[in-house]
Amino acid sequence: MRLLLVEDDIALAEYLIKDLSRRGFAVDHADNGVDAEYMGDLEPYDVVILDLGLPQRSGLEVLKNWRQGKNRMPVIILTARDSWHEKVDGFKAGADDYLTKPFHAEELIVRIQALIRRSHDMAGEAIQSSGLTLDEDRQQVILPDGNKLDLTGTEFRLLRCFMLHPGQILSKTRLTEHVYDQDFDRDSNLIEVYVRRLRDKLGRGYITTKRGQGYIFTDQER
Repeated sequence: MRLLLVEDDIALAEYLIKDLSRRGFAVDHADNGVDAEYMGDLEPYDVVILDLGLPQRSGLEVLKNWRQGKNRMPVIILTARDSWHEKVDGFKAGADDYLTKPFHAEELIVRIQALIRRSHDMAGEAIQSSGLTLDEDRQQVILPDGNKLDLTGTEFRLLRCFMLHPGQILSKTRLTEHVYDQDFDRDSNLIEVYVRRLRDKLGRGYITTKRGQGYIFTDQER
């Protein structure tokens, strides 16, 4: 999944980017409200982590502008410890969740995972589709027979994207947008390589190719 982290505290941002990347997220970063608003309207982020106390344009104003422009991407706001009114204002502006500073990265990750599942109408504590269960903590996939397969970072991100969009045609461009950050070469054919690797691990029945269109992850229980 691809995230936008909007945080002007560079030390905190660097720490979060490192931890989120290690946990299987592609992360873009903005350190001011103007850039954040532009990036949020330009790219199809799965989740935005939005600090409210930003230079150039406040996080609250950025959020209001996104919602007024019908931008519905999920947003977790970061607020100061005593700013309860910011939480209220954030929810009124269209935030989906909030986290109070200081916080542990693990709590942020759990909230991100839960918000992604909710935004895809998935109940429960894990991503499940077509008889597969994704273990996000261990970056493993659990097969219908209970066997567990380890995944590389890219395999994990790609399979998570497939499992969150069962039955949908996903183009290579769309997969690239959700699997890699903004510095990745968008003309790369690596998606084909990793789709082949997933087929080798899971079996060829899970991912089918729609020639000239992209790939479909089966939405039928096996």
